[in-house]
Amino acid sequence: MRAFEYASPATKEQAVALLGTSWSDASVLAGGTDLLSLMKDDVVTPRRLVSIKGVAELRGIRFDAATGLRLGALATFQDVADDAAVQRSYPALASAVSGVTSPQIRAMGTVGGDLCQRPRCWYYRSGFGLLGRDAGGRSMPLEGDNRYHAILGNDGPAYFVSPSSLGPALVALGATVRVFGPRGPREVPAGRFFLTPKSESDREHDLRPDEVVTEVRVPAARGASATYEVREREALDWPLATASVVLQVSGGKVQSARVVLGHVAPTPWPSPEAEAALAGRTVSEDVAAAAGEAALKGARALSGNAYKIPLARVAVKRAVLEAARGGAR
Repeated sequence: MRAFEYASPATKEQAVALLGTSWSDASVLAGGTDLLSLMKDDVVTPRRLVSIKGVAELRGIRFDAATGLRLGALATFQDVADDAAVQRSYPALASAVSGVTSPQIRAMGTVGGDLCQRPRCWYYRSGFGLLGRDAGGRSMPLEGDNRYHAILGNDGPAYFVSPSSLGPALVALGATVRVFGPRGPREVPAGRFFLTPKSESDREHDLRPDEVVTEVRVPAARGASATYEVREREALDWPLATASVVLQVSGGKVQSARVVLGHVAPTPWPSPEAEAALAGRTVSEDVAAAAGEAALKGARALSGNAYKIPLARVAVKRAVLEAARGGAR
């Protein structure tokens, strides 16, 4: 690991003042579960680490039945998992957190860190850049092993999948990400916080080098929600496909639906096609399966990841059925 400066501010104002105008100037340290491994592998080399662990206002979880849920950026996965309001009112979020099976990661990993973590693409992690290109400029995901890469939104040049565990559920629930920088606070809908980079100089998040995520706001729960993940193994691993679903049902029929897929595209991937397949219908095995088919209608497999398409269909189907049952596993 290269040498770096270390700063430990007490306020968010002090924190952003210590950041720079380029990503190489400084990095924000929260739980460190992703950043430290990137630094050890020499993938990122910040000249300064700005630890926000001492910024008290970024901690905590608050719930109000009328206004919704507030997740501090420093709230850990364990904090979220233990919160009774999350378990009761936001099953999609509770299921997403429970999928992280490592006690160590749950104890250290934070809400803000999960949203801002970098792609798990092995070409990026091996130092070939965000888009995974070799010395000749060729796309390594297209030319090489792409078994875990995108099947949606993969027209290029990005082929990685968004690694966020919370992203699909937060997008489906209509959450807002609050960030703070030298120009003050701003709010970004969760669905627009995640970006698909078009060049190596782009980033995967609507976040500037001198800004920090401060909290996530989730509106008051309306309807039932669920998240279903398909994994290769029960031990700590990233899902192969995820679906988060929110249903509002009246008179036994779906009045509105939100369906968001995860780990299948460079961003959490909303599916208006699946939502249309559910609208006005009574949820059944066949209707849920039809939603899964609709969600993956536009999928395009790469050379080694066609298997992800039926897995994603199953994730949508089962998330829809769980939400229709009230979100209980």
